[in-house]
Amino acid sequence: MIGNAPSQAGGLVRLTTFAVLVTAIAGCGGPTAAPPETRSPGQRSQEASAVSWGRFRGPNGSGVADDAGPLPTRFDPDTNVVWTTPLPPGHSSPVISGSDLVLTAVEAERLLTIGLDRATGRERWRSAVSAPRREALDTRNHAAAATPAVDPDGHVYVFFGDFGLVSYDADGHERWRVPLGPFTNVYGMGASPIVEDGLVILACDQQQGSFLLALDATTGAERWRTQRPEAKSGHSSPVLWTAADGTRQVLMAGSFMLSAYDLATGDRQWWVGGLPFEMKATPVLDGDTLFVQGYASPFNQVGEQFEIDGWDETVAEHDRDGDGLISRDEFPQAQARGYILYLDLDGDGAMNEEDWRYYRAAMASVNGMVAMRLGGSGEMTAESLVWRYDRAVPQLPSPLLYQGLLYMINDGGILTVFRPATGEIVDRRVAEWTTTTHRRWRPTGSSSSWARRGRWWLSTRRPTAHPAGRSTG
Repeated sequence: MIGNAPSQAGGLVRLTTFAVLVTAIAGCGGPTAAPPETRSPGQRSQEASAVSWGRFRGPNGSGVADDAGPLPTRFDPDTNVVWTTPLPPGHSSPVISGSDLVLTAVEAERLLTIGLDRATGRERWRSAVSAPRREALDTRNHAAAATPAVDPDGHVYVFFGDFGLVSYDADGHERWRVPLGPFTNVYGMGASPIVEDGLVILACDQQQGSFLLALDATTGAERWRTQRPEAKSGHSSPVLWTAADGTRQVLMAGSFMLSAYDLATGDRQWWVGGLPFEMKATPVLDGDTLFVQGYASPFNQVGEQFEIDGWDETVAEHDRDGDGLISRDEFPQAQARGYILYLDLDGDGAMNEEDWRYYRAAMASVNGMVAMRLGGSGEMTAESLVWRYDRAVPQLPSPLLYQGLLYMINDGGILTVFRPATGEIVDRRVAEWTTTTHRRWRPTGSSSSWARRGRWWLSTRRPTAHPAGRSTG
């Protein structure tokens, strides 16, 4: 559980942060002439064919970008900046679409998608839909949280929890829109769409009515929708895997389990239990092995869990007003009383029997990093486990697999490096470095690290790059 009370989306200063990200993505050369305002379909296709960062965390959510030129190893608002441009508030990451960067933002009641020229930062286009509602959000979430997806033809696909899915062409002209929601995620929605084989895939995990959705990328028509009744709270984005028989599968980390769905039909093929009841990180793949970590609450740490009586015993002992429900004041576990907001699935302010079953299952789940073999049919929990790590793991940042090592940096700045095959820890330390002004700092926050050409980057308030490998200090 993130633990911050929900609020309406607030504004954030985005100028400096985005300038740093642009430096990382666009390279360190000087500005070049901006392309024409409108390009032919052939030009767009040729430019977009080189797209390698067209979704959240780049190729298949890996966070690895080894296919472009050299990047600076240190950058801040005064160092190695190519350009800056003011932008409305938003939390989405930019993606590459041909010669453009695309991201989302919010301005008043307008849900914006913005295309920027990669070379100059000039705004090429801005398109908007009006928000029909304003959903409650955790204080660290935002109405423009989901990262866009782009396809090889430069088409853009964006999701807003306050609206649904919208598609634009490479010049920002709307192609289609599909309203979705309202949603019942206590934190607000956070998963990003992906596009593959002519389908736009979106995970909508929430307290009631979770589903995985596939739309036709050309028309927006619904191709399939698969219910996910076990998923109650999640922000993970899907990744793709090809099984030995050639079947393309969508892998979704969610409450209590990871599930695999046939990309073409949406049918669930197999699943693996052992995950905590809240999942925010996006998995990474190494061939037929998947790595994912999940953190739900402090009470899901090994050694911090507690016994919870069954429903009948609890009602008999604690339902003082005799209404057949357990209110906040009647909650028997004082240490968990503040979490009733996250456990009350129907949002009526009290726990019924269904809520209580979820509470017991939720508190029995364990935070940790899991390595699992992929494939099979039906439940594969016993057969799939390669190794697991149950010490403190990140709540929000996703793991990074790069050059034979698995990196995990938690919200408090503790870096752990594993051997992917065995789970052996080869390095664990407080990730603290010296800045150019000789001040010590520890990277904290929710941003996921990424890597390219032998270095890995941390996008924090003081972004920098470090050599990949066992020694990272």
